[in-house]
Amino acid sequence: MSVVNDDDIPQVERKTVTDFCYLLDKSKQLFNGLRDLPQYGQKQWQSYFGRTFDVYTKLWKFQQQHRQVLDTRYGLKRWQIGEIASKIGQLYYHYYLRTSETSYLNEAFSFYSAIRQRSYYSQVTKEDRPELVVKKLRYYARFIVVCLLLNKMDVVKDLVKELSDEIEDYTHRFNTEDQLEWNLVLQEVAAFIEADPVMVLNDDNTIVIISNRLAESSGPALEQGMVVGQLMLADALIIGNCNNQVKFSELTIDMFRMLQALEREPMNLTSQMNKPGLQDPGEKPTKRENPHKYLLYKPTFSQLYTFLAASFKELPANSALLIYLSATGVFPTGRSDYEGPYDFGGVLTNSNRDVVNGDALHKRNQTYKEMHCLHPGDLYPFTRKPLFVIVDSSNSVAYKNFTNLFGQPLVCLLSPTAYPKALQDHSQRGSLFTLFLNNPLMAFLFISGLSSMRKGLWDKCQAHLQKINRDIAQLLTHSRSIDQAFLQFFGDEFLRLLLTRFIFCSATLRMHKSFRETRNYPETYPPLPRDEMIENLHLQKQILELASILDVRNLFFETTMDEY
Repeated sequence: MSVVNDDDIPQVERKTVTDFCYLLDKSKQLFNGLRDLPQYGQKQWQSYFGRTFDVYTKLWKFQQQHRQVLDTRYGLKRWQIGEIASKIGQLYYHYYLRTSETSYLNEAFSFYSAIRQRSYYSQVTKEDRPELVVKKLRYYARFIVVCLLLNKMDVVKDLVKELSDEIEDYTHRFNTEDQLEWNLVLQEVAAFIEADPVMVLNDDNTIVIISNRLAESSGPALEQGMVVGQLMLADALIIGNCNNQVKFSELTIDMFRMLQALEREPMNLTSQMNKPGLQDPGEKPTKRENPHKYLLYKPTFSQLYTFLAASFKELPANSALLIYLSATGVFPTGRSDYEGPYDFGGVLTNSNRDVVNGDALHKRNQTYKEMHCLHPGDLYPFTRKPLFVIVDSSNSVAYKNFTNLFGQPLVCLLSPTAYPKALQDHSQRGSLFTLFLNNPLMAFLFISGLSSMRKGLWDKCQAHLQKINRDIAQLLTHSRSIDQAFLQFFGDEFLRLLLTRFIFCSATLRMHKSFRETRNYPETYPPLPRDEMIENLHLQKQILELASILDVRNLFFETTMDEY
């Protein structure tokens, strides 16, 4: 604080300091209140977010307009301005999580970037307060998450280096107990960056960053004469519970890939609307929204069911709900005379603290069903509305045992339950099945043993893959024996792209010489007509042409064997 006698401060300046303190306290109070909002349900939180944005907008503008008075009379430090900017960045990021509107990531990025460019946190080390340094480290971790989601990998690499230096300095200066935790953060982000199995390179050997969000040209368009349903994908639950998979900030690599497959490329909001607070969160971009998503990392059964029920309750008319499960398989312990929807096992949910005595649980399992498991039967109540399920698990086939009780559109895409030995070691860096749904060309290159490629050849292959996607769309919509559920979902561009990529994945793996067991192939409920779709001769020819472009045709059978 200033050494000037309080009585000597002009009234107007005293009021400026008082108003600033009021806005600062109010902003902290509202920001802390965000933690108490329910994470599920889309309605209750909007007005609260609006109020919080409003106060932070006033606070940000106030400190800009009165910086000199606040410097001399309040003793405003640069790291305190950084704190306000960091909170606004967090607000935008959480608004993105609530709305799935990718453009809010750009807003978070711009505030986080300003903190770095203006060195707001540079003086923190002089304060000799470890808690302030931790604020700076957390800012870096949050900035890295936003950059990962925006595919700004060059910035990520710079930030990781800076964070590494900051952690080293922090642990050297303060004898702290959280050194291991921060080093783990560095290891996690390094593994996350290196998870992609293929590098695309420019002529000067710089890495090309590939975005896998939905762009105007990425999905097959609906052509004249294609009769499909009018359902729109409104909500998605993306669940990650794989043991030992690469993760960063409660986001496994599989979750990361799937959330990008369910989003459009971000636009810059400032060009088309007023800036929540700094931009009004109630405004809608002119383009159709992304489906709303819940990201659940290692949820317990009760958490998963709560979010599922909230999604189901708020699903608009003529809309579909998607459930994506990337999880360790839970297998049945015994066979009963009657095999119902709880007799085939399912996928793991997190036990949390429900298990006190591991031995008791193990003994109980011999007689009772595994309670920390999402069985196919658990999803039955939600098939009252259109449901699209993707299961990536070693026990995905448990979800073949569905019964469509309510006659609503229902489709399950199920991963292979095992992969050839040569590919199994890659599982920590994400599932091959999810990679096909996110970036089918990268998955094709990976199973072809290619780890890098020039940008020109990549673009040529992508153009061929778009042609394959168009052909698959025609096969699917012209089929006479396909279950109508597939066509009901085919009108939505996100689901259409997932379906065409799934069929490409199925056809490719059946033709590949390393994938010879039935469990190496994806499956669906209801079944797809194999001869019309997955083993269609024209489709096989197109896949062989792609293999020829890459000079890996010898890895594929010219036609699939009759017995498969």
